[in-house]
Amino acid sequence: MLSSRKRLDNAFKTAKVIPFNDTSKFILFSDCHRGDNSFADDFANNRNIYYHALKHYYNNGFIYCEIGDGDELWENLSFKSIFEAHKNVYLLMKEFYKEQRLHVIWGNHDMVYKNPNYVTKTLSTYFDVKTGEDVELFKGIQYNEGIILKHTDTHQELFLTHGHQADMWNYLFWKWSRFMVRILWKPLNVMGIADPTSPAKNYKELIKVERRIKKWITENNNVITVVGHTHRPRFSEPGDIAFFNDGSCVHPRSITGIEIENGEISLIKWQIDTTDNGFLQIVRNVLEGPKKIIDYKTD
Repeated sequence: MLSSRKRLDNAFKTAKVIPFNDTSKFILFSDCHRGDNSFADDFANNRNIYYHALKHYYNNGFIYCEIGDGDELWENLSFKSIFEAHKNVYLLMKEFYKEQRLHVIWGNHDMVYKNPNYVTKTLSTYFDVKTGEDVELFKGIQYNEGIILKHTDTHQELFLTHGHQADMWNYLFWKWSRFMVRILWKPLNVMGIADPTSPAKNYKELIKVERRIKKWITENNNVITVVGHTHRPRFSEPGDIAFFNDGSCVHPRSITGIEIENGEISLIKWQIDTTDNGFLQIVRNVLEGPKKIIDYKTD
């Protein structure tokens, strides 16, 4: 049985490499957990915030990297119901994809995307009820376990992965976890009872996962590593262990993410706020950073 270190090693060695420079712009989101718009759909509360933010990044030339658990395929049996619930989101993601500005990683809740045949069968097209025909969606899309952003000038690397490699239960026994979620925890979730096996809901598990990832980073020349999985936003200062977490898109009334722009990295938050006149608006706040990526270089 592979250790968390070896699982992270494997994700790093097999990662898709994307070249970038100081003119490149990336937005990293994870843990959207897009569902079917039922009471158990945690994404539904923030879908307008998420769509507004994603539209901003599309209009401003950002590349979107979704680093795991984008779709909630533990609670939901099929992608079709999720697509119908959040069709506007997927059609916007399709625009990113058409312009080669969408890169996706599978997490434990959408680990079925590890299978290329499943991805092809599920995500290539969708049925348009207006025309009665199948329409292209993400034809040819490839899900990865890891992505490495490699700077063309400094050769510095940023490693993106979901982070569940450091969580044996949710990596090796994800099918059992999925079964338990569908049968037991989804109905209880509607009543407000959390799944204790999830590191996002269990603080002790969260700390263990973070500790294992940090240990792996220190053993790998302090490579900048961005994960999700625990839903807890984390931002590192230069000189510390280069561990980042983009948080999630299912925080109460807000979403968090990581921006990379002008050779700098920032932790950001989008939320609903009110104007002085009492109007609701969606605003972006910088929580941490920006910090120059080169300042994290160790060699």
